[in-house]
Amino acid sequence: MDLTWLTNALHTHTAGFAEAAEGGDPAARVPTCPEWRLRDLVGHIGQAHRWAAGMVRTREPAAVPDPLEADPPADWTRWLTEGATELADAVRTTGADTTVTTLLGPGPAVFWLRRMLHDTVVHHADATLTTGRTTFEIAPDVATDALDEGLGLMSTPGAQKVKPGLAELAGNGEKLLLRAETTGWLITRTPSGPTCSRAVSDADVTVEGSERDLLLVVTRRLSPGQLTVTGDRALLDHWLSRTAL
Repeated sequence: MDLTWLTNALHTHTAGFAEAAEGGDPAARVPTCPEWRLRDLVGHIGQAHRWAAGMVRTREPAAVPDPLEADPPADWTRWLTEGATELADAVRTTGADTTVTTLLGPGPAVFWLRRMLHDTVVHHADATLTTGRTTFEIAPDVATDALDEGLGLMSTPGAQKVKPGLAELAGNGEKLLLRAETTGWLITRTPSGPTCSRAVSDADVTVEGSERDLLLVVTRRLSPGQLTVTGDRALLDHWLSRTAL
């Protein structure tokens, strides 16, 4: 992965998240993460960037921080910006290909820059939905990479250990297609678990929309009913219910 591209995208969406959150009611409930208040959402992003940076630097696992215990300072924007910078600097200094601990075992340090970018992207959308101060915008190439990364993680061998619900996505060849204007993601439910490839093909259910809107549907920030869905809607609903993060 291109470190400059990832770093620029991380800073862009951290800034967008901060702009959406700044001035919002810290106690406001996040509609897409109802167990969190806005303050917890901010705490999660600030914590997560620093948590990932620490694992990159030490190359050792660390306990996942609890956003309910976060204590973000009054200047949310500065704190968030500093966290994103700390993560990007840690990956650059350590080396993108240096082996560190990841969610799925040993992997390259750049894993965490990409993972935290797309975690920030989704929560940027959450912040806009919570405060209504800004509109969620994302470049098509960033949305495309977010879909590649998220669907790739779900179909990686061993992912069921991290998210047991994925075990329920084994099947007998049922196909789901996410189709954007110039590309598509074909998800196939096999007996050993789901697979995903960049392809456009006939499928049991197809969801059509922009890369942005497909990402929001996959992450359950937008109802599939707001896009064009053809075929077996129950198959799509089953997938979405088992892949919630």
